[in-house]
Amino acid sequence: MKASPSTATTGGLSRRTFLQSTALGGLMLGLQLPLAGRVRAAAEFAPNAFVRIAPDDTVTLIIKHFEMGQGSTTGLVTLLAEELDADIERVAIEYAPANAQLYGNALLGGAQGTGGSSAMADSWTKMRRAGATARAMLVQAAAQRWRVPAAEIAVSRGVVSAGNRRATFGELAAAAAEVPVPETVSLKAPGDFIYIGRESTRRVDSRAKSTGTATFTIDVRLPELLTAVIAWPPAFGATLKSYKADKALQVKGVVDVVEIPEGVAVVAEGMWPAIKGRRALELDWDTARAGPASSEALYAEYEALADQPGQAVVASDDTAPRLAKAARKVTATYHFPYLAHAAMEPMNCVAWLHDGRLETWSGHQFPSIDHPSAARAAGLETSQVTLHTLVSGGSFGRRANPWADFTVAAVQVAKALKDKHGWERPVRMQMTREDDTRAGQYRPLYVHKAEIGLDANGALSAWRHAIVGQSIMAGAGMLRDGQVDESSVEGVEPTPYSIPAHSVALHSPAQPVRPLWWRSVGHTHTAFAVETLMDELAEAAGKDPVAFRLALLDGDPRMAGVLKRVAEEGNWGRELPEGRAQGIAVHYSFRSYVAQLVEVSLRADGLPRVHKVHCAVDCGVAINPDQVAAQMEGGIGFALAGALYGEIDIEQGEAKQSNFHDYRVLRIDEMPEVAVHIVDSRLDPTGVGEPGVPPLAPAVANAMYRLSGKRVRRLPFAAA
Repeated sequence: MKASPSTATTGGLSRRTFLQSTALGGLMLGLQLPLAGRVRAAAEFAPNAFVRIAPDDTVTLIIKHFEMGQGSTTGLVTLLAEELDADIERVAIEYAPANAQLYGNALLGGAQGTGGSSAMADSWTKMRRAGATARAMLVQAAAQRWRVPAAEIAVSRGVVSAGNRRATFGELAAAAAEVPVPETVSLKAPGDFIYIGRESTRRVDSRAKSTGTATFTIDVRLPELLTAVIAWPPAFGATLKSYKADKALQVKGVVDVVEIPEGVAVVAEGMWPAIKGRRALELDWDTARAGPASSEALYAEYEALADQPGQAVVASDDTAPRLAKAARKVTATYHFPYLAHAAMEPMNCVAWLHDGRLETWSGHQFPSIDHPSAARAAGLETSQVTLHTLVSGGSFGRRANPWADFTVAAVQVAKALKDKHGWERPVRMQMTREDDTRAGQYRPLYVHKAEIGLDANGALSAWRHAIVGQSIMAGAGMLRDGQVDESSVEGVEPTPYSIPAHSVALHSPAQPVRPLWWRSVGHTHTAFAVETLMDELAEAAGKDPVAFRLALLDGDPRMAGVLKRVAEEGNWGRELPEGRAQGIAVHYSFRSYVAQLVEVSLRADGLPRVHKVHCAVDCGVAINPDQVAAQMEGGIGFALAGALYGEIDIEQGEAKQSNFHDYRVLRIDEMPEVAVHIVDSRLDPTGVGEPGVPPLAPAVANAMYRLSGKRVRRLPFAAA
């Protein structure tokens, strides 16, 4: 199914349209969405801000959550079709315009954006109410036409019926548009669901992506479209002193070279001449303030910081006394490297300044950031800017960018050309794989230090933990002085484990490298530290790792539930062939609970070979079970790639890795067999896009210890 980019703007409200709630409240009823370049059919039915029904029976869902491969589009279509009783095969999709008032995400403070594994949790009630409202109005229109009570009317897969009378949604659209919007609607009981929770509900975008008809930014075609590649600083903190463009301008196809704040853009009639032109530039960079000196230097600096008093995240007065009296102690220091996102589609954006307006085409994951950022870069008001949101080839946090870096760069190039030549030609700014890999925006480098005490009975008595690493939130200007960056400590504090005395300190040193969230954010490192320590503590206490954890989870039945489930499904403790071992980990993130049990052997080079993963997940209602399983499988593959190979190494401020040859992602022969076990639940849905990532690496590390007798204190495994 192809998503057409919306150019919608907010129109006037008619006598029968009104706004019933705010971005935080739920259903936005009655807003008309006139589309630029298209005249709305008089008989088209648009009962709310999310759904339109055309005379040809096409139901169009206005998608407010960005699709980057995670399947949220399918989830949203499922919710709408369920309560509308539509034919899910006849539901088309269109991305929402930039309008946080209507399309804000309640779980992200009302900002319009997709992140934090929040799409389904945010939309669970909204989308169903949108569908139920439209259904009620169609039923009322049919009742008036046929002069029968509404209670006698049935709706099934886009057809409204009463006795031997039938009408399609499209046939009732004009009449339904005249029906008053109901103030309240009833939602289906779970037992009546025909789409939600069904394995038969498949992805709605598979055909378009499989046949090449899905529109990505690289597919955008506009009259006189130009391509720009940018010579970015070679090191973090470096600035441009001067450049010469004579040779670049001699390259056939290059039309101009312009300077923008972060580099020099070569603009050409295509990608290849732009790349050749960039190679011909003569650039003089000032690297006096480039840094950091090296990743190893940061590890040493951060280890020293971890021994100093830091920002108190949680502080128990009993921690120090209990540690002093502990019968046994476990201490550990962990190193976690910078990580790049390595999305399959490098960052790009098309910007077109024309007729006093700006239009952009890209994978706009956060319109609430990209929209004002693009306007500022163009020197325009947001009312003069239209974002066209397209599907993207992955993100993993990269497109949820507080600086809107690739959008802003495209606009800056378009503006430079307009200011210089008066051109109003669209420009596609395209990063190469090397540009994107070396651009920063990394998951920060972290050091953890932990000291944990056990009493004479092997019970946990105290836990002291220090974390050192850049603050993503502070780097993005989203943190007030004195605030703790929760994304740095989540997974260590708060914790589902019952710890009698718990103290956590945080250090957030600034660096020239821009930090950014990476799939599962802080849990990427905190889960590894906590869950490998849990195994180490269990051994020190002489207890089984599962039993040891369960004793600390008596106050969290859902966390304990997934741990028990995965232990049962994976036959924890069973006898394995020689050279193989099991490992286990459990973690809570993004409101969901995931436990993973792995079966591992060691390769000749000492790296783990993961043969099988059992994954138990409690995410509330599984709207699309197949998609939940897919996200767990994808998260496991993503996590395993990072655990095996993921590392950006810095030397003199320069990222040494550049492409898949030295920043490895998982290869198909390295992907383990995965069995996903979804806990049956009627609780509201929670996140699935990220929670599958955190438990994998510690589970593998725990299995590696059983095979080698060595604890893993550093990621990736290749560097341990």
